Amino acid sequence: LPILRLCLSTSVESPPLQCVLTRCWINVQGSNMTIRAMNGKGDLASSYHMAVTATTNKIQVSLLQGSQHCTNQKSQPTFGFIVTWSFSGASPFPASLRCFVDEDRKEILRTAWIMQDEVDSFEDDWKVS
Repeated sequence: LPILRLCLSTSVESPPLQCVLTRCWINVQGSNMTIRAMNGKGDLASSYHMAVTATTNKIQVSLLQGSQHCTNQKSQPTFGFIVTWSFSGASPFPASLRCFVDEDRKEILRTAWIMQDEVDSFEDDWKVS
């Protein structure tokens, strides 16, 4: 599973991390997700800037919409979002995330992306290629 790490570092004097999602995150490929706001219901206002693509189109910042599951704030909060790509004809990608705090007190998001390509028929849907 891909990992998103916090773009900013934290100091030793800072309070224990709570996996607060509103900030900048960067993954191992260099893509970044910036979550600017989250309302009281857990809805996210955000953007995603992909570092790599399979197309020849110029990569542009894309809209990311999602929400945080707010019932258990103590450990491993879960999030879900969908990215609507602004630079390609690719289908929007949904993702599910879980937040962890590692032994160095760094917040880490583990992500699982779901990508669906166009298929020839209903019977081919969810076919493994």
